[in-house]
Amino acid sequence: MTPAEKAEGRSRYWRIRIFLVTWLAYAGFYLTRKSFSVAKIGMAEDPAILLTKAQMTSIDAAYLASYAAGQFLWGILGDRKGARKLVLMGLLGSILAAVAMGLSSLVILFGVFFSLQGLFQSTGWAPLAKNISAWFSRQERGVVMGWWSTNYIVGGIIASPLAGYCADVFTSWRFGFFGPAAALFAVWALFVLFQKDRPSDVGLPDIEPLRPPPDPPEAGRHPRGSSWTEIAAVFRNRVVLRLAGVYFLLKPTRYAILFWGPLYIHETLGTGMAESGALSVAFEVGGPLGVLAGGYVSDRFFGSRRMPVSVVSLFLLGLVLLLFGRLASAPSPLLIAGLLFAVGFLLYLPDSLVSGTAAVDFGGPRGASTASGFINGCGSAGAILGGSLPGLAAKAWGWGPLFAVLGASVLAAGLLLLPKWNALPTDEAAG
Repeated sequence: MTPAEKAEGRSRYWRIRIFLVTWLAYAGFYLTRKSFSVAKIGMAEDPAILLTKAQMTSIDAAYLASYAAGQFLWGILGDRKGARKLVLMGLLGSILAAVAMGLSSLVILFGVFFSLQGLFQSTGWAPLAKNISAWFSRQERGVVMGWWSTNYIVGGIIASPLAGYCADVFTSWRFGFFGPAAALFAVWALFVLFQKDRPSDVGLPDIEPLRPPPDPPEAGRHPRGSSWTEIAAVFRNRVVLRLAGVYFLLKPTRYAILFWGPLYIHETLGTGMAESGALSVAFEVGGPLGVLAGGYVSDRFFGSRRMPVSVVSLFLLGLVLLLFGRLASAPSPLLIAGLLFAVGFLLYLPDSLVSGTAAVDFGGPRGASTASGFINGCGSAGAILGGSLPGLAAKAWGWGPLFAVLGASVLAAGLLLLPKWNALPTDEAAG
């Protein structure tokens, strides 16, 4: 075997290894993120707790506000310090917050610990998106990140049934927190052993070599960390700002279903915790197909342009949501699961492209984490509405009108993105 073949084989090994461990890390975050959405059913029936919908809404809002704020912070630090330290801290903090929530009985403590959960959860996406982008070029990134972005969908698919199963087997909602926390600890250990930030960390050439920072490095700063000038440039990038607005309008739908889907199914069909959690997974089962379709189509048919397929999907999703109440009028588990599957397919396709692939494309090698964090932070601000509206408005409006409001928001996102149909990152925008 020639030295070139050995180098190619070693590069392939590390790219596969980093893909798998970063995929697993972000999927793992969902194990503890979704515990509360399933445990709500048991907590509402526990005479020692008796959480009301209004209290659940406040707790969800505390989580989402903390998650949104954390995205801005950790996105910048991901470019400054790298992914490894931030993600390891976030995984461990998420485990401890979940255990603390399972041990609690006071409403105020649920709010405090779920707020901390949001802060720790927000260490995941932006630093890990930068991590994976450091190992794969822009020309292959649509397909690669299409597969990689299935992490948060598969994690969600596993998380709800796992939490419901643990709660049912141990006949206590508290184990809906303890079981997923134990599983996430195993993920944390694997990340410790197998993750590296960049190819140069293992003696391989970087995929996209970093330019020297334009300002002198500060004392004690990682020499490859991005400068404040480069980070500030991300916030002036008009495409990044537009993507942030699109994600603000899109993400309420995702979190309304993630946080309230099991309860919606329970109220509509009269199902229990485990069955409601399992049926709600139909939303996320459709997601991987949408994510993969978006990645392949954008790379293979649109020359690595992410906008065209996103715009089409947003308009179709808006239409389905506007008609959701009418279509779901019959209380059929199969019908509701089918509608949630369609919504998941059409939602996760632009979700993954806007928050992941396009974010790192336009952020570039020195601004990928900052761009991802900023776009996701704006999306998470919108997610606060998605997490809050069902608890505040579903009883007054009914679920059908609520879905229509979400549909109007998605259509607005499609209109906002439409003028950038052919946008590609320029050398200047890519950093």
